[in-house]
Formats: sequence, structure tokens, C-alpha cells
Amino acid sequence: MIVISNTTPFISLCSVDLLHLLPSIFGEVLVAPSVADECSEGGRIFVPDLTSLPWVKVQPVENEMHLPALFELDRGERDTLLLAAMQAKALVIMDEKLGRNMAEYMGLQVTGTLGVLAKARFQGLIPSFSQAASQMREQGIYFHEVLVNRIATRLGEVN
Repeated sequence: MIVISNTTPFISLCSVDLLHLLPSIFGEVLVAPSVADECSEGGRIFVPDLTSLPWVKVQPVENEMHLPALFELDRGERDTLLLAAMQAKALVIMDEKLGRNMAEYMGLQVTGTLGVLAKARFQGLIPSFSQAASQMREQGIYFHEVLVNRIATRLGEVN
């Protein structure tokens, strides 16, 4: 399966030193050049240069799809979806609601950072989904509490 990520999952996972989960779970991750650029802009949370990570492949976006709704997204989100539309059966990792809705509208399979954490917990790569999500929240990464609780319940972490 080809996996394509937007910027926010990199930032979220870096906020709690869990970036290693992406290659552990998915192997190679594709990103659009705009996503690599957004990550390199810097900010409060350090994200390594994506071009220096052997498991990240920066791939140009050569898709000329013109969906007007795509222009409602930021460049990284738009390019991530356009890159995914070029692939057969790609999984998109994206957290922003509008971008996720557009991915689903385009018929793309989508998950988010919480989905990555859930998969990591299921595979035994992290001891607690809830703890990782809570630590992200402490770093200023916001996820809807109802969603966090629903996933934690499915994983057997909440009664």
C-alpha cells in the first residue's frame, strides 16, 4: 500500500518523539514537495528535514485535476490529495477535517495521526494510545476528546 502524508501528522508525532512509528508501520511514506517545505519552515515543534529521512520519498505532484473545492485547502493538503489521486489504492494520512472530507469525496482511503497511534498500539509499538494522545494535547496538538475516547475504548483502554 502506498502511504502519503500531509504535514500535520509529522508535526504531531514529532511533538511526542514518535515519528519512528511511520516507517515502523508503513515503511516508505510519500510526501509532496510542499509538505517537505512546510515541515522545514520550522516552528515550536522541531520536525527533521524530511528529505534527509531514508523512509520519506518526496514526489512531485503532476496531477492536473481541477476540483474547485481543492482550492479551499492549504497547499500541502491540496498537493497531498493530488499526489494520492495519482496512485492506485493510496492511504492518505491527514488530520484537518476539510482535507479529510475532500479525500473521502475523492474516494481516497484516509486516516489521521490518531489512526497511526491506534495502529501502533494494536501492533504493540506503544504502551498506550491514550497516553500518547494526551501527551500530544500537552504539546498543543488538539484532537476532539470524543474521538480520542472512542478510539481508546475500541482499543480496550477505557471501560
